[in-house]
Amino acid sequence: MKKYLLFLLLCTGEYAFAQQLAPLTVEKIMRDPKWMGVSPTNFRWTADSKTLYFNWNPENKAKEELFKISAAATKPAKAAEKEEEKLLSLNYTYNNDRSLGLIEKSGDIYLQNFKNNKETRLTSTQERENSPVFLTNGNIVYQLGDNLFEVDLKSAEIKQLTNFVKGKKAGRPETKQLTEQDNWLKAQQTELFDIIKKRNAETRGGARGGRGRSGATSADSKPLKELYTEDKFLNGVTISPDGHFITYKLTTPAQNNHSTVVPNYITSSGYTEDIPGRTKVGENENISQGFIYDTQKDSVYTIQTATIPGIKDLPDYLKDYPKELDTLKKKNADRPVNFFGPLWNDNGSTAIVVATSTDNKDRWILKLDASTGKFSLIDRQRDEAWIGGPGISGFYQGNTGWIDNNRFYYQSEATGYSHLYVANIATGDKKQLTSGKWEVQSVQLSKDRSTFYLKTNKEHPGITNFFKISVNGGELVQITTMKGLNDITLSPDEKYIAINYSFMDKPGELYLQPNKVGAKAEKITQSTSAEFNSYKWRQPDMVSFKNRYGADVYARVYKSDNPHSNHPAVVFVHGAGYLQNVHFGWSTYFREFMFNNLLADNGYTVIDIDYTGSSGYGRDHRTGIYRHMGGKDLTDQVDGVKFLVEKYGANPQHVGLYGGSYGGFITLMAMFNQSDVFASGAALRSVTDWAHYNHGYTSNILNEPYNDPIAYKRSSPIYFADKLKGNLLMAHGMVDVNVHFQDIVRISQRFIELGKNNWELAVYPVEDHGFIEPSSWTDEYKRIFKLYENTLKK
Repeated sequence: MKKYLLFLLLCTGEYAFAQQLAPLTVEKIMRDPKWMGVSPTNFRWTADSKTLYFNWNPENKAKEELFKISAAATKPAKAAEKEEEKLLSLNYTYNNDRSLGLIEKSGDIYLQNFKNNKETRLTSTQERENSPVFLTNGNIVYQLGDNLFEVDLKSAEIKQLTNFVKGKKAGRPETKQLTEQDNWLKAQQTELFDIIKKRNAETRGGARGGRGRSGATSADSKPLKELYTEDKFLNGVTISPDGHFITYKLTTPAQNNHSTVVPNYITSSGYTEDIPGRTKVGENENISQGFIYDTQKDSVYTIQTATIPGIKDLPDYLKDYPKELDTLKKKNADRPVNFFGPLWNDNGSTAIVVATSTDNKDRWILKLDASTGKFSLIDRQRDEAWIGGPGISGFYQGNTGWIDNNRFYYQSEATGYSHLYVANIATGDKKQLTSGKWEVQSVQLSKDRSTFYLKTNKEHPGITNFFKISVNGGELVQITTMKGLNDITLSPDEKYIAINYSFMDKPGELYLQPNKVGAKAEKITQSTSAEFNSYKWRQPDMVSFKNRYGADVYARVYKSDNPHSNHPAVVFVHGAGYLQNVHFGWSTYFREFMFNNLLADNGYTVIDIDYTGSSGYGRDHRTGIYRHMGGKDLTDQVDGVKFLVEKYGANPQHVGLYGGSYGGFITLMAMFNQSDVFASGAALRSVTDWAHYNHGYTSNILNEPYNDPIAYKRSSPIYFADKLKGNLLMAHGMVDVNVHFQDIVRISQRFIELGKNNWELAVYPVEDHGFIEPSSWTDEYKRIFKLYENTLKK
């Protein structure tokens, strides 16, 4: 009857409704995503705040096009290609009263006068000038090559400020010890010849040698001090606003590391070609040292890490290794640190440095005494797991900056959630501006420096909105109100906001709203296709449950309107570990969203869990996997199944799971260590041994293999392969430069040696970590669906 009704509808032209009746298939949902419609992206305002440009493809063309809309309009229009380049709000560096701006364009420096709207090109060379800044005297400094140059805007004189020299300073030649005979001959030469007497006198007086040290520009110029970089890399060259101090870092490259290679088999040449890969966790890291050049004293000194409070503190995990701990205590060495900055206030009186320890346990906000290279503490955040959270990353300076010459803002997880703080450097007072069991996810200081604009999840962990708060603290005022995810692009004059808004079943669309409380957001774009809209996509139940440790865990549940008689259930495990997928917005896992709908259509109940380690829920949830990946993050999946059994009637004997990357890792751990819970699993692009993953991600969570082998052995699936009982599908791209194909090869060999039979491996010769080809996506998910149909319904 249903097929007959579908035929009639197609014959009468009621195509949209017919499509709604037509079942989802893997082939449909894994096509090129353009079939769904293409959301707008890359929002950017013009400098005058009158026009917003963005990329969009509403007509499903081969590539997206440039569109624009005025702040007061409601309908976008196509723009000429590159039309916006001369109009866009550029990332200028301003002088104190913001009347002048500096910017680099294509390797040259330009000066913009905002009063008369005149642009002046300051350099025109084949080399690249960059990083222009204003000094407090009105002059300009930029970097050319390794060195800094100062431009006097009044006289147009250009002065070189630094003279970095590659290599080492040549030492004085060794003086050969003269014999008595040598001394006699030397004295005789001086006695007999006037020319020898003259040259000896010139050498003692310094008359010979031409211009002297390199770097002098004229006879009456003081020669520049040679700053030798030896065999190190120079970076981070920064000048104080008053020109007094120049700071820089010299980095010693890591030695004796082994870089990996990824073989590429499907090539145009017909030969296997190697793709250069990354190093593995635990390899040696670059070592940097900071220096300060005092231009007035013409002297250089080292930044003193020994003055950082707690620089010798050792992490708690070393208590599991008493011999190593005892050795390190006796050594009593300063821990290596990474520096970000210095960040100078406007008048150049104070510099702040953000420092993080390379063992990932400390983050310091430090005041730098540039005249001595010593530090004094503004704030220290210590975490025996690892430093992280929104605005606090250990890989950059985080959300930090000056409000005025005395007040500095930053984020910290001191309360367990990432919040905004202001420190008065003059008085030493610190003030917490936001608080609560929610996170500040982004921070922007207003042009007049009176207000912070924030994106937070204050209302619900899965809802983000735009707020403002005074830099002095007080009421947190909500500006946007739409339930879902709201990503904001603020106009330069701060009068309008462009909102990329999405909901669970609605991909991102552009909305415009005045930057006012209570203002209405107007929808500008409609991107989804008629075919996409014809299917009634589920808005999954947003639920939470208590895990076995008493913590709240949030999840999405996709209910089946017609459950199969076996009441099977599937757990989807998101990737990345530190990522949030249980929210009210459109998921970056849109293919999995559609696949979960397909599973529900076919009688499965699906749960998607923001397990321990996921983002959006504060410090304890973030670091709950420290030293044991596959611990709480895995038991959360098991507790989620228990929730499905109790609340949704799922059959505990017919449960499967799937996921990619970190989700693939959890799938393997589940199939090995929770085989009584999961009957089948699909592990995609999985990490099988954390000792073979990269350093930046893994060392945060598990330390290093040679320092903490306990953590790696209890966290790596390859050590538990002998426990496989259920039905396992593995899928991996052969040119994966993130989780290498070697990972899946190594665990396959373990299965072979263990005599395991109930596993299979699907390989994708042209795919990297994130698949590109629709044919690969289709093949992979057809296999997953077949696995569940054959194992969970029988």
